[in-house]
Amino acid sequence: MRFTQSVTRSLAFAAVAATATLGIALAQPSKKPFEPQVGQPGKDVIWVPTPQALVEKMLDLTKVSANDVHYDLGSGDGRTVIAAAKRGAQAFGVEYNPDMVALSQANAEKEKVSDRATFINGDIFKTDFSKANVITLYLLTSLNAKLRPTILEMRPGTRVASNSFDMGDWRPDTTVNGFEGCQYCTAHYWIVPARVAGTWKLDNGELRLQQRFQVINGTAVIGGKEVPITDGKLTGAEIAFTAGGTKYTGKIDGNSMEGSAGGTTFRATRG
Repeated sequence: MRFTQSVTRSLAFAAVAATATLGIALAQPSKKPFEPQVGQPGKDVIWVPTPQALVEKMLDLTKVSANDVHYDLGSGDGRTVIAAAKRGAQAFGVEYNPDMVALSQANAEKEKVSDRATFINGDIFKTDFSKANVITLYLLTSLNAKLRPTILEMRPGTRVASNSFDMGDWRPDTTVNGFEGCQYCTAHYWIVPARVAGTWKLDNGELRLQQRFQVINGTAVIGGKEVPITDGKLTGAEIAFTAGGTKYTGKIDGNSMEGSAGGTTFRATRG
């Protein structure tokens, strides 16, 4: 009898305890899904979303396609990465805030591009994005300038677009201000230039090239006569300049240059 009463009391106590625990659990407020707030602090900048029309304009400028590997540095809620993936690119976003990364992954799944949109929880200054041939940015000019040496080391022809902020004295190849759907937007566009500074040997002379990003100048010695180089321009690995009244156009491949000059073929080697 005493044993039965003891068991009964134990079961009653357990039931009361379980009910109390359940009541406490139900009283706890459920965790709300993460919702980004405009102006929320980040590691280097606050978060402000890029208008979708500007996202598309930046991808238009960089001509993103299924042939490209795209990286968005500071990818926020993932909208630029998702838009690039919709164009067929293998697109990657680098974002320091893990909540934003999780949100981006969920957004990519909703848009059915998670097979082409990858989000990396990391620091843009410590992440390897060297396999990219397209880069997009929405950072401050000072942060763009900090990334600039790394970007300039990338493969010539790599395309770069930035929302609003430039790269200091590396002037854009193109700037677009205001367009349909985004009246007060600005998009800057660069093409990473080949490195051509130095002395290049020609069959009939030499080129002495100086370089400031995509702008080149210097002198040419042709048939023993020295003339200035004018109108020098690099577009990725493609070079164009005028020397002694002759227009030169060619392509750079490391320390080799080949192209046409005044209707004839020329070749040059940097020694």
